[in-house]
Amino acid sequence: MESFRRHATVLFSAILVIIGTLVVIQLWLLSAALEGLLAHDTGLLVPAAVASAVLFAINGGLLLYALRVDGRIRGK
Repeated sequence: MESFRRHATVLFSAILVIIGTLVVIQLWLLSAALEGLLAHDTGLLVPAAVASAVLFAINGGLLLYALRVDGRIRGK
């Protein structure tokens, strides 16, 4: 059981690092889209919104998986 807990903790930490990285990428996309909007370059807005939506879905899936792993670690 201790080995599972150790591996699950490492997996949980890795997932959180990936989630943090994807959130930073989403913030970069937001700033790029706002810069394009202020420069009246609207061609960038739709691809940035689609990419952000995809990253949001990936983050949601990873978060649900991380919560499941956390529940197994705690024995719930």
